[in-house]
Amino acid sequence: MEIQQPTTERTDRTPEAFRQYMVDNLYYARGANVQSASDYDMYMALSRTVRNHLVERFRRTVDMRYAVNPRFVYYLSAEYLLGRQLPQNLLYTQTDEIAEAALRGSPHPLEEVLLHDVEPGLGNGGLGRLAACFLDSLATLDIPAIGYGIRYEYGIFRQEIRDGYQVEQPDDWLALDYPWEFAQPDDMIPVGFGGHAEHYEDEHGHVRARWQPAEQVMGEPHHILVPGYQTTTVNFLRLWRARATTEFDFRLFDIGDYASAVEHKVRSETISKVLYPNDNTPQGRELRLRQQYFFVACSLHDIIARFLRCGNPIDDLARKVVIQLNDTHPVVAIPELMRLLIDEYDLQWHEAWEITRHTFAYTCHTLMPEALERWPVSLFERLLPRHMEIVNEINRRFLGDISAKYPNDYDRLSRMSLIQDGGDRQVRMAHLAVVGSFSVNGVADLHSQLLKERVFHDFYELWPEKFNNKTNGVTPRRFMRIANPSLSALLTERLGEGWLTDLERLSKLENHIEDPAFRAAWQEVKAANKVRLAAHILARTGVVVDPNSMYDVMVKRLHEYKRQLLKALHIVTLYNRLKEDPTLDLVPRTFVFGAKAAPGYYMAKLIIKLITSIGAVVNEDAGAGKLLKVVFLPNFNVTQGQIIYPAADLSEQISLAGKEASGTGNMKFALNGALTIGTLDGANVEIRERVGADNFFLFGLTVEEVFALKSKGYDPRAVIEGDPELKQVIDQISAGVFSDGDPTLFEPIIRSLLDRDEFLVLADYRAYVDAQDEVEKGYRDVDTWTRKSILNAARCGFFSSDRAMRQYAADIWKVEPLPVR
Repeated sequence: MEIQQPTTERTDRTPEAFRQYMVDNLYYARGANVQSASDYDMYMALSRTVRNHLVERFRRTVDMRYAVNPRFVYYLSAEYLLGRQLPQNLLYTQTDEIAEAALRGSPHPLEEVLLHDVEPGLGNGGLGRLAACFLDSLATLDIPAIGYGIRYEYGIFRQEIRDGYQVEQPDDWLALDYPWEFAQPDDMIPVGFGGHAEHYEDEHGHVRARWQPAEQVMGEPHHILVPGYQTTTVNFLRLWRARATTEFDFRLFDIGDYASAVEHKVRSETISKVLYPNDNTPQGRELRLRQQYFFVACSLHDIIARFLRCGNPIDDLARKVVIQLNDTHPVVAIPELMRLLIDEYDLQWHEAWEITRHTFAYTCHTLMPEALERWPVSLFERLLPRHMEIVNEINRRFLGDISAKYPNDYDRLSRMSLIQDGGDRQVRMAHLAVVGSFSVNGVADLHSQLLKERVFHDFYELWPEKFNNKTNGVTPRRFMRIANPSLSALLTERLGEGWLTDLERLSKLENHIEDPAFRAAWQEVKAANKVRLAAHILARTGVVVDPNSMYDVMVKRLHEYKRQLLKALHIVTLYNRLKEDPTLDLVPRTFVFGAKAAPGYYMAKLIIKLITSIGAVVNEDAGAGKLLKVVFLPNFNVTQGQIIYPAADLSEQISLAGKEASGTGNMKFALNGALTIGTLDGANVEIRERVGADNFFLFGLTVEEVFALKSKGYDPRAVIEGDPELKQVIDQISAGVFSDGDPTLFEPIIRSLLDRDEFLVLADYRAYVDAQDEVEKGYRDVDTWTRKSILNAARCGFFSSDRAMRQYAADIWKVEPLPVR
């Protein structure tokens, strides 16, 4: 039977036809009518109309790749922080102006319809947003790629601030229809847990194993289309939802035991309910491991099925398939692929291992020991008994190789083992990732160097050729064109078309820096963006801020190493200076925070309370409140970031040197013309090298100085006693000045600083305050600040995710673009 292709009649690009397609979708897909349609009805109709344009391109992409059978990239990530899809898809299908024209004069203007687009709750912070940027660039570069992850029903959480405290609410992003996903319930994949491994001898006399799971859940695929910009290519993101094998036990239901009747369904479907369940309990740790195995098992099954469908033999897998592990969360894919190749496809160990270690590449995103995941052996072997056998065998063979190369070096064996011995034996997932991958990369020059020198030093000595750096990047389409349309228009006016896919063209802005009209236009863009953010702050918090003040911004995940606490101490210092001298000539500042703390991270949540409490005192002060305002925007996400980044004057990147892998917020701020105050940490180092030392406010200890200070013995109390301003701030917090006279509320923070100060907040305090004084001086010279702002954007074209993906494709994946006709 001849395969018939669908017609293209749904993608006519005139406003009249577009409006008619919306009406058709309103009637036939929504069951609504024009007369009574709500803004949400029109949102769904518009989204489905735009989606038709994507589907047509997607069909062409699939057809061509099936015919060519290229090498494919598969990206495995526990997070994808996608942001709202409708504005992006309107831009990428070039229907934004058509849609606006189609809705003009109707009761449903486009700006109102856009408000109904929800942000998928599939990620938490930089890791997930980076994955989304990478998918965008892969499609834009025409690289055959598919992303895999979990379709979290509730995401991480929706943050509210009540009485200054973080309160977690369910992020019910799927409460209404989500028009950008395609469910495929007829393509579910079984996933096992528990049980035991059964060993037997096959017809050739080889000892084989088969896993007999004790329970099973189903993985239901959903995919979201990922279009490229100014290309026909449409890749996709495939997300897995956990479903029960049976809805309920009718026998138990029939006798009235309703809770037990649905127990299996609830237990099964809990796997994909929430991103990062609290792992402070044994139940939470087990759920996280279940999540990780569930999504990689489904993904590998899908990857191999796609590979075989093109007629490829299984022993050719590594030639046609490369799987990128985005941090340690998907690393259980290594023993899972070994299990499939040995147990399901009957390969010998050495054949399976050769394929496996040439298929996987690993990106490490951290320097924090707690983020290099470890799983208790007892949990791992109970939940994944066959995989534990495989990990033990990988480890046995690996340690044999190490013993042969380094005889009698038992300390080295202990350091490098995939199993950490001791009271609570644990599987070291980062070690497994390094051993089972052909490439290990860091995400900034400094980070990659520290991986080689410290985190994975023994492995680097063994396999120096495996290690490389790929500095992160961000997509300019979302974080410049969509987030900052007025700046984008100015750039296009001066640079012409094309800079959105060749961000290095921003360097040509330096040719215009001496043009007063250009500098004035740059200032106007920033001023308008600051007015927009002020309106957003008022709507979300009720705080009135001055758009003419300096916007000093720190938005990122709340963690002690990122040192939001240091920023809080600086605010109190400025407040004290004003109280001491009310006539002090201080540049007005608006301090903008946005951050979520992990639900089980007590200290991080207490720091949020401290920041909001400082804000309550400062904002209400009759004198200081005229010059200083402190704002904590709840529920920071991509959508808020798109309002915040274009408006910022000063970007706070003040993590302790040697703790931040890269950062990408620093790039988004700089590309939108903010100046950075920061340490030599993560990608800050490379940003400073590119923008120039004169256009970056540097402070703080270097990595070497941090290690030296800690090794010789660090006394935080002596630092406090030697700095009167710092001592005053600490004494005020201790005395309850910012807690309604309660000296106990913030005692854990003070105790942590005095006893350990693990992240050297006090050690870097004076250098930070002095650097902020330089910021103050610099901001007063409007013309010089504008020049520096322009130079920051002009010299940061390197930090595009397009550049990062080109490097991954050429250096690691060895894949070529495949433009779709």
